[in-house]
Amino acid sequence: MESRESIDFDLGRYLSIVKRQWLPAVTIFASTVALSAVATTFLKPTYEAEGKLLFKTPSFNVVGTNLLPSDSEGGTSGDLKPLVSTQNPISTQIEVISSPILLQRTIDELQLKNAIGEPLTVEALKKAINLKIIGGTDVLLVSYNSPNPEEAAAVVNTIMNLYLENDILTNRGEAEATRKFMAKQLPNTKNAVQEAEAALRIFKQKYNIVDLVEETRSAVAIIGNLDNGINTAKADLDQATAQTNELRQKVALSSQEALSASTLSQSPAVQGILTQIQEVDRQLATERSRFQEENPVIVNLVARRANLQALLKQEVGQNGGTSANIQPKTLQIGPTKQDLIKEFLQSEVQRQGLAQKLNSLYNSRSIYEQRVKIIPQLEQQQRELQRRLDVAQSTYQTLLKKVQELQVAENNNTPNARIIAKGLVPNKAALGLKPFVLVLGILLGAFLATTAVIFLETRDRSLKTLKQIREIFGYTLLGIVPSSTKKLRSRNRETDLINPEIAVIDTPHSLTSEIYRMIQANLRFLSSDKVLKTIVVSSAVPKEGKSTVSANLAAAIAQLGRRVLLIDADMRVPSQHHLWQITNTAGLSEVLVGEAEFKTAACNVIDNLDVLTAGVRPPNPLALLDSKRMASLIQDFSSQYDFVIIDAPPLLLAADALTLSHMTDGILLVARPGVIDSNSANHAKEMLQRSGHNVLGLLVNGINESNESSTDFYHAKEYFSTEKIATESRIKARMHN
Repeated sequence: MESRESIDFDLGRYLSIVKRQWLPAVTIFASTVALSAVATTFLKPTYEAEGKLLFKTPSFNVVGTNLLPSDSEGGTSGDLKPLVSTQNPISTQIEVISSPILLQRTIDELQLKNAIGEPLTVEALKKAINLKIIGGTDVLLVSYNSPNPEEAAAVVNTIMNLYLENDILTNRGEAEATRKFMAKQLPNTKNAVQEAEAALRIFKQKYNIVDLVEETRSAVAIIGNLDNGINTAKADLDQATAQTNELRQKVALSSQEALSASTLSQSPAVQGILTQIQEVDRQLATERSRFQEENPVIVNLVARRANLQALLKQEVGQNGGTSANIQPKTLQIGPTKQDLIKEFLQSEVQRQGLAQKLNSLYNSRSIYEQRVKIIPQLEQQQRELQRRLDVAQSTYQTLLKKVQELQVAENNNTPNARIIAKGLVPNKAALGLKPFVLVLGILLGAFLATTAVIFLETRDRSLKTLKQIREIFGYTLLGIVPSSTKKLRSRNRETDLINPEIAVIDTPHSLTSEIYRMIQANLRFLSSDKVLKTIVVSSAVPKEGKSTVSANLAAAIAQLGRRVLLIDADMRVPSQHHLWQITNTAGLSEVLVGEAEFKTAACNVIDNLDVLTAGVRPPNPLALLDSKRMASLIQDFSSQYDFVIIDAPPLLLAADALTLSHMTDGILLVARPGVIDSNSANHAKEMLQRSGHNVLGLLVNGINESNESSTDFYHAKEYFSTEKIATESRIKARMHN
């Protein structure tokens, strides 16, 4: 057999297998499909009811409630959206519809039962319900199959109604639970808002904050103005200082002395006392020129002067002066100097004022600079406090709004879907399982047919193709004889006179006849150093057509004008007398034992062709064939005839062919596809190789043109289709002979 790899890749072989086994394959396939068709007649009709649910975006979805007023895309938090972006949200609702709780309520409400009268299980109802999303829409198709049309419609409508009712109750329950939870959080959120407001207020009061941005802008402008004022004050101060120093040098007094002198010079009391002192001094000078110091007049004047000095000192002290100021130059100044002192004092006052103004400007600028430095920190703290306040206020407002929405949702009676098509009672039965059973029958039939073909091919070890036979034997291929499926009958329909197995005579212009003529030519030129005169024709097993090949080959050689002797050496199952329609009363067995002469036993069937039949079957055919008498006869026959052909028994059933091949020029092996198997072929080849017989070549008989991939038969049939075959006339001629 071929290797498994070559079989797997040989498509032509598979096709040939199908052609050979088409009858059982078609029978099994047709039977299986027919049984499945019959089985569909026992199925009860089922009715399918359909309903449709349209899903919409809910006005409020408790599951999607969050603390943000809207999502980043501008949609509300209650949109019907899946957790996974690629998932259809209706798929979640399908799971809700097919939940055990909902299905069990449907079973209980409709009292659904199975075929044997038991309550229908949730699993069975779930399998019978079909939930399908209509593509490109938000519509869900709900269908149910049942033998009862009213039940089918009732199940569909009940499931849709229970889903809508469950959706309303679920939304209400979730809204109530969420509202209660949020209501508990409102006081805490409100306290957080108040605390954030208080913290921000205290912060602003502590740092005197109204608007930090405007304050920063104003402070920068003020600092600029202060810098300008400082520069101006510095210039004015320098000018005033220079003027004051110049006036101080002119008055030769310090500012304090000049102030005291100006004050004392303008005091009437001080000036009056000075006038009296001057008068006393004048009198004292006059009296001293007249009296001694001890004179009472002088003593009185001196005492009076001392009293006036004490009174002057007291008056100077009262006007802010000191004992150092009681000098004539400070108490009595002229108008000119008094004007200088006045101008000096004004300049000093101006200078001190400018100095104080400059210090004030510096202090103000320092204060504003320190404020500007801490404003960023204050802004950061204020933003943090403001952010806390905003978050707290936003949370509080959102919670308050959600609580109000949840209060509305608690009383909402609108589901997230609505029925757009109720389940109607179906009028016609659905196909149900019939298409499935038919398809299953077709698939099962194909499987069983394929299995049967494989099983038959596995059990059948016969060689089916020319390629297989050539690969096993490996001998030279001398010819390929096509199979013949037609039979020719005489005009007398009462008896079957002959079948056209001798094609060379019956159909001389056919392809088969030409092939036999080609075979004899191949035998003639097979050996260049020795002319073949005697050959043995045999096969590995029976029914391979060796006798037919022998008869046709002998007739083909005889038609060329060469004298041919055809010997039927198959004494066990002789067939040449049937092929040639001659008697078998005397034949080879009688000639070998001496009971008949060759000339009387041989029969001339056509020109140049004599046939020696097998004769009566002897007790031991091999003993007669393996004798000197047989060897002597073959030598005599080869000298009398141009060609001797011996029809021998099959190789594996008798040793006759091997024995005769030693007495002849060689053996011609005939093989027929579909008859010979691989084991027999290998065994026959081993026997021939072991015994060292001269195998002239291989002739493959009974080739079916449709099973071979070669185009040789196609071209030959085209070539020989125009030839006229005079079959009936040939048969009549043989009948007359």
